[in-house]
Amino acid sequence: MTLCDPTELRTLFLFEKLDDEQLAWLCADGRIEELEPGPVFQEGEPATCFYVLMDGEVRMTKLSAGREIEMSRTDHRGSYAGAWTSYLGEHAESTYSASLYVTRPSRFFVLDAGTFSQMMHAWFPMAVHLLEGAFFGNRNTNARIAQRERLLALGSLSAGLTHELNNPAAAAVRATAGLRDRVAGMRHKLAMMAQGKFDTASLETLVRLQEEAAAQVAKAPELSPLEAADREDVLGDWLEEHDIPGGWELAPNFVQAGFDTDWLERVAATLEGSQRQVLEGAFRWLNYTIETELLMNEIGDSTTRISTLVDAAKQYSQMDRAPFQVVDLHELLDSTLVMLSRKIGDSITVVKEYDRTLPDVPCYAAELNQVWTNLIDNAVYAMEGSGTLTVRTRHDADCAVIEIGDTGPGIPAEAQGRIFEPFFTTKPVGEGTGLGLDISFRIVVNKHGGDIRVESHPGDTRFTVWLPLTRPEPETE
Repeated sequence: MTLCDPTELRTLFLFEKLDDEQLAWLCADGRIEELEPGPVFQEGEPATCFYVLMDGEVRMTKLSAGREIEMSRTDHRGSYAGAWTSYLGEHAESTYSASLYVTRPSRFFVLDAGTFSQMMHAWFPMAVHLLEGAFFGNRNTNARIAQRERLLALGSLSAGLTHELNNPAAAAVRATAGLRDRVAGMRHKLAMMAQGKFDTASLETLVRLQEEAAAQVAKAPELSPLEAADREDVLGDWLEEHDIPGGWELAPNFVQAGFDTDWLERVAATLEGSQRQVLEGAFRWLNYTIETELLMNEIGDSTTRISTLVDAAKQYSQMDRAPFQVVDLHELLDSTLVMLSRKIGDSITVVKEYDRTLPDVPCYAAELNQVWTNLIDNAVYAMEGSGTLTVRTRHDADCAVIEIGDTGPGIPAEAQGRIFEPFFTTKPVGEGTGLGLDISFRIVVNKHGGDIRVESHPGDTRFTVWLPLTRPEPETE
């Protein structure tokens, strides 16, 4: 440590307007430090000092995906770093926001954070009030707008979820009403059969065929519309040839259940010699069985879909779960895709390339879902309803890497450098607030110590997120 010279301090642009008394006060409460090449302070450490470069050279770095990225390098006298926001008090960040290194022997004028805060309040009270107002006012404004952004996104997702839930619920209601009719029809046919029109052997065979029909429905093959239409024609012709009225109404159900003319022949052979109305009654009885099974399958599929949507909504919102937890990222991505499925639509192909060996990640899961929502929503918007959305994960050193890609027209080169700035948007007025990517950046970088970048060319835009795989759980939330 060397003596402080007020005359030398006046040569620095920060102090050139101070009077002799103020410079003497600085020299009395500050100090001169000479440092050899190496670290001065590290990002995340308590911000205890304010440094002003007097001679030498420094470089500043920030952590990104666990790696230090050089932000600046300078030998400009008077450059400052460290606890320069200490005058804002306990409401401002109390840790170093970056790391500072000396690249060659350098000299600094150093003030303790408390002394610097006291100096600012004593000498520049009006300036401090103005800066406090600007700092906290801007932070509150951003927080409110960010909250509004989240509420708008939640409203959109809620509307989409309501629509998605309504479809299977309505299908289940329709299927239940249809099932009631079919059961009533089966009771009617059962009463007719009980009147003695079928002998014991025929009834036993029909019951066996009924069980076979019910089992066959569960394993019926998937047919294309053209294949189904061809088979319906064949079965309709067979039923007409055997004098079964309304055969064209029965044929689609038999085809959907996976039956062919051979099966119809087995039924006819079982009832050989019976009256026409008996043969017709048998086919309608079996048709009721098939319809009942198909309707129960529809109800099962619908209720399963509802359950899946509710589970996805709970996964997405992280309801009843701790804010910070260790999770499978693929579950978060899948729940977001389900929540956005209506917006994605049928004309966009979703390709999932997941690295299933990726370990669970410590994170704020609900906030990461907001990141995936912003990135996927932007990708869908860029493709204007048609294209390929790719969601890819991989393992890179000590980070989990998540990539969201689209085949849209790309982001203009001049906009890529500003894409994460607050209020910057490439969308038309009224269609974007410009905060989605800013919020995503702060969640990934500031909250998780990760990184987010974009690469964009026409037909290939990719947002890539790096998340550290090792991160201690915070002691307090």
